[in-house]
Amino acid sequence: MNASRMLLSSPLSSCHVVRGKLFPVSIRRRSCCSPPPLKIASMAKDGSDASSNGGIIEKVAIGGGLISTPVIAWSLYTLKTTGCGLPPGPGGSIGALEGVSYLVVVGIVGWSLYTKAKTGSGLPNGPFGLLGAVEGLSFLSLLAIVVVFGLQYLDKGFIPGPLPADQCFG
Repeated sequence: MNASRMLLSSPLSSCHVVRGKLFPVSIRRRSCCSPPPLKIASMAKDGSDASSNGGIIEKVAIGGGLISTPVIAWSLYTLKTTGCGLPPGPGGSIGALEGVSYLVVVGIVGWSLYTKAKTGSGLPNGPFGLLGAVEGLSFLSLLAIVVVFGLQYLDKGFIPGPLPADQCFG
């Protein structure tokens, strides 16, 4: 936070003013009254502080969302056509990417819903509108997950678990 962008106000307490004149600091310190707490009247947020945690979290969410949504699309297509998710891959790397992608999308949707409940609007657009795009893609991915998982359950009678099983890659 840039301190020069913050406006602080501290109203004068009545114990510091006598007959229109302020007591000197030495007398004020001995006074029985303590000064009122500072109140933040306004804060300017112009996004120029790129090292803030909000900026880092937004960038991580953008990167994670842009990678996760195509992985989920691939996973859902594979699930619908074969009845199983993505193969584990070398050392389980593809399966791990698939699982992390689902978690990232659920995390972005949860963050968006939390922000909507707290502020009344969704996530900010972010740089070049990418965070807003990732938010929208995450909601669409969640809808696709619900639809494909529902169809999978109706067609095959099961939804594959997160670990390779005998039904798919055993």
